[in-house]
Amino acid sequence: ENDASNYFILLGFSNWPQLEVVFFVLILIFYLMTLTGNMFIIILSYLDSYFHTLVYFFLSNLSFLNLCYTTSPIPQVLVNLWGPEKTISYAGCMVQLYFVLALGTTECILLVVMSYDHYVAVCKPLHYTVLMHPRLCHLLAVASWVCGFTKSAVHSLFILWVPLCGHLQVDHFFCEVPALLQLSCFDTHAKEMIIMVTTSIVVIIPLVLILTSYGAIARAVLRMQSTTGLQKVFKTCGAHLMVVSLFFIPVMCMYLQPPTENSQDRGKFIALFYTVVTPNVRGAVKRLMGRE
Repeated sequence: ENDASNYFILLGFSNWPQLEVVFFVLILIFYLMTLTGNMFIIILSYLDSYFHTLVYFFLSNLSFLNLCYTTSPIPQVLVNLWGPEKTISYAGCMVQLYFVLALGTTECILLVVMSYDHYVAVCKPLHYTVLMHPRLCHLLAVASWVCGFTKSAVHSLFILWVPLCGHLQVDHFFCEVPALLQLSCFDTHAKEMIIMVTTSIVVIIPLVLILTSYGAIARAVLRMQSTTGLQKVFKTCGAHLMVVSLFFIPVMCMYLQPPTENSQDRGKFIALFYTVVTPNVRGAVKRLMGRE
């Protein structure tokens, strides 16, 4: 029975105990780099009037989102890697799961909004101030956060409904859906299919919309006569597509593949990549986007 007093044991990288100190140092370095890089964008966008633009408005949203996203699991991971205790309370696990799902979904939607912003800027420049009015952009940003946290609530309630049994050892370094489903008392095949379908809706639809926007942008770019304008569009849109790739590819590898014998170990390293490494790389790319 799911009880708030229960504690999960996070197995994490216990199969490689000799590497735990190395993982701790690397994760801490990347975490600090992610914090400083994203804080730089947020502070710059609010303190310097030169950066009071829609581009920096969305970039600061993404930066704040990345700060929250990495902070959801990483401090717990560092504590577990450093000390002998590798536990997390049931309530803490569910809260962590909720925020990771909510922030991930919010980023999906924000990336769609940013791709539409780029589409309007390139393909309909004369109508940009009308189509991308600041008030509308603020509403789109708020809607992204609301949709992300609402979808996560539904998803998390589904996980709460799943009865857990056994030793409650989570074969992961933080609370994530595939690892928690392995603890179910029932056959999880149907549950895994539901997770794949719901994730497909949240991931595939935004990805199709983003690629559609950039398909239209590519056609418009090919008709451009100005070399300077062409270079600027390629740099800005190329940077955004890199952010999109760094987000969507690991998520699809994690959630949209059927489980296999080695999927847990593979999933740990994929999760380590998109919770620790890619937020830092995305931060660097976003700073490049902001300079264009």
